[in-house]
Amino acid sequence: MLLEEDPSTLIRHTIANFNIAPDKLAVARVSESLSTLQQARDLRLRDAETSLKKLSRTLNTLHSQHTDLTSTHSSAAHASEIARLDTQKFRTAKSVSDLEMETERLQAQAADLAARLQELELQGVDGGDFGGASGSVEDEVLLRLKVYRSLGIDIERDSKDGEFSRAVVRNDRKGDVHVVNIDRKFTRYFYANYFWQIL
Repeated sequence: MLLEEDPSTLIRHTIANFNIAPDKLAVARVSESLSTLQQARDLRLRDAETSLKKLSRTLNTLHSQHTDLTSTHSSAAHASEIARLDTQKFRTAKSVSDLEMETERLQAQAADLAARLQELELQGVDGGDFGGASGSVEDEVLLRLKVYRSLGIDIERDSKDGEFSRAVVRNDRKGDVHVVNIDRKFTRYFYANYFWQIL
């Protein structure tokens, strides 16, 4: 019976009875989503290709630099240069040490000479004993005592024999007071140097 009807009529009725509009909209949405995803995928792919090309160029540049450095670098020459610089460093350090020792020696020598000069100036042109006091040189002894006092040194006589037996050395800058017993077994030069170091 169905086949007796016009097929076109049957198709129209079938189409009318099935609501395919929502399905067509869903298919359109899916197609649009697929198109959007494809565009996003293509964009990411292009970005990845750009980054890859950039990294490849950087790698080539670094590789070229590494090759140049490797070709110009010589391990033997580097070791030789390090050895030369080490030798130069040790020689310089030894020279500095020698100069420091020489400087200390010269400073000590200068201090000794200054003390000797001070001693000679205190003795005067005629020399004389450190604590000697006799008739004609009384003025010279007084002059020496004045010079000593001006330097902050007070010399005391021994009550038994009248010889100078003790010196009180004052250092106003440091606030120190040193009492030195004068022993005749030591030379005038020794005491002059000692006093100079205290002052």
